[in-house]
Amino acid sequence: MSKRLPRRGATLAKAIIEEYQPKSVEDMQNALKEIFGPMFEAMLNGEMENHLGYMSNERSEKDTANRRNGYTPKVLKTSAGEVPISVPRDRDGSFTPQIVPKRQTDVSSIEEKSSRCMPEE
Repeated sequence: MSKRLPRRGATLAKAIIEEYQPKSVEDMQNALKEIFGPMFEAMLNGEMENHLGYMSNERSEKDTANRRNGYTPKVLKTSAGEVPISVPRDRDGSFTPQIVPKRQTDVSSIEEKSSRCMPEE
């Protein structure tokens, strides 16, 4: 019989617990809030790179005149509470995020969908 490999989620959960050492449910919620922000920001930055067609700080010639133009603050409502993030902007205003659409702040449906995709043990 083959040895069961640990799931990435279990490995990640263990790393979070080791890093934050939560003593209560509230401590765990605070840890998750700290993780959700950078996670959503990384996904939004990836969407912006895809939208513009080049990576951030790329020095080569660009195919478009559109450029990054800073960030807009946004507060997301998650199952762990409110999470402040920075949403990237572009100069001509054509960037429309898919992961967190404009004027949407409640991302609990995203959390629900992703939890349904996880295999049960």
